[in-house]
Amino acid sequence: MRAASPRPVVIIGGGPVGVTAALLLARHGVPSLILERHQDIYPLPRAVVVDDEIRRILQSLGVHEEFAALARPAPGLRLLDAQRRVITEFPRSMQGLHGFPQLSMFNQPELERLLRDALARRPECELWSGVEVLSVTQSDTQNTDAPDDPTGPVRVTFRRDGSDEEEHLWADAVLGCDGAGSLTRDAIGTDWEDLHFQESWRVIDVRTSRPVRTWEGAEQICCPTRPATFMRISEDRYRWEFRLADDQNLEGPDGWERLRELVAPWVDLPASQGYDFEVIRQAQYTFQARLADRWRRGRVFLLGDAAHLTPPFVGQGLCSGLRDANNLAWKLARVLQQGAPEGLLDTYEHERKPHARHAIRVAVAVGWAMTGGQDRAAAFRRAVVGAVCRIPGVTEAVSRDLSPALAAGPLVRRRPKLTGRVLAGTFCPQPWVQHDGRRVRLDDVLGDSFAVLTAVPPTAQMTAVATALGAQTIHVDDLGDDGTLAGWLARGRADAVLLRPDRVVTDTVRTGTGDFTDAAAWAPLLHTARRTADARPA
Repeated sequence: MRAASPRPVVIIGGGPVGVTAALLLARHGVPSLILERHQDIYPLPRAVVVDDEIRRILQSLGVHEEFAALARPAPGLRLLDAQRRVITEFPRSMQGLHGFPQLSMFNQPELERLLRDALARRPECELWSGVEVLSVTQSDTQNTDAPDDPTGPVRVTFRRDGSDEEEHLWADAVLGCDGAGSLTRDAIGTDWEDLHFQESWRVIDVRTSRPVRTWEGAEQICCPTRPATFMRISEDRYRWEFRLADDQNLEGPDGWERLRELVAPWVDLPASQGYDFEVIRQAQYTFQARLADRWRRGRVFLLGDAAHLTPPFVGQGLCSGLRDANNLAWKLARVLQQGAPEGLLDTYEHERKPHARHAIRVAVAVGWAMTGGQDRAAAFRRAVVGAVCRIPGVTEAVSRDLSPALAAGPLVRRRPKLTGRVLAGTFCPQPWVQHDGRRVRLDDVLGDSFAVLTAVPPTAQMTAVATALGAQTIHVDDLGDDGTLAGWLARGRADAVLLRPDRVVTDTVRTGTGDFTDAAAWAPLLHTARRTADARPA
């Protein structure tokens, strides 16, 4: 067995979640190695939807402009009955909290190519393709086969394509981004929690120049016998998803006629297949709702589908995985690069697991209440959903609730709500601002570290906090925005906020108090053994 040189971080899986994690770590100066079993990007479309929070993450990776050129903003989701009459609509804004459209359609291989190109530009990142990982083991020494020890380095054993030789390397941390069949999940001894949804659906991706009768958003057909999802992905690409019985396959001599029948509400097809309707992919998928019962053991972590599986009805599968990477990367960097305590890493699962569970439950609710399920109560549930969604404000609340505030914890200091909105655990909005004579997005000013955003002159404590964290202190009046930030602080009854590198509010200075009152709770987790960078002026 041949051993390679040690690595700070090894990432198992080179899909969008693994590559995003590597790029985020690189922004914090942490080198990583990605081990990917395929030789190249998987060429067929899978995920097709991201929200504005994910667009903001892509901005931090430096690929948002290229992504904007290939993405198609969409106005939301409609629920239709079997006759395609509108039951209700969930609108999505073209300018969300994060500064981007709240719903964007795209082709996943194109996004993955952007991410791979960005990866190639980062000297901190390395990708080994055609590598099969065989085992992940935590040991207390690099020279023996000692029992697993959560405090020790992690050994990764792998084999390259075309070779029978086993190799291994050591890592300070391993990120399991290796999908639903994750070897990493088995290695840390976790089990699935069943969230009670499993259905078999046929996914059909098409390119066509034929006229298609479509709304520009996503359509969910609520029908007990043939529920379906339809969406336009780009100028000439479309996706249909149908729940079909096992004997309703689309292969064989009668397959084209069955497909014609399924898509007839949207497009008229000739009796024989022509060049102007190309089926790019047909695949049978089992939509499931599952959550790993533990996401971490020592320095081994689960991200993406390795940690959670969701039905696709609200488009949060890939989004949840990229949120995992955004939450973990800065914390891991702070531990590895600056000597922050291990307890900081405990907040990853504490914050992300409830959030992922919520997204899955919303998707399951859509799957059962809106596509109806297959039991006798299906029609009743759809009628109730239609009635509830006609109540003013309900559909807007459901759309907004796909990304709720993080639960209170060591890095989210929530106090009893007296007046105004509670800001801790929520994202800072991202308006356009003026900086060095240029119009830029807020995050381009904030950089990669913590930031203190204030509407009042900084107090001594604010300055001390910023210096200790290597954070900028920025007065909102100096940003030249449209009043978004000052209004946001005022509604939260806050003079200032402490923003984490992922732009979540950790703590607030309540109006008139002058200080972060909960600093004693979060400061020990963010304390570093090595001096952070000096705070920089905006």
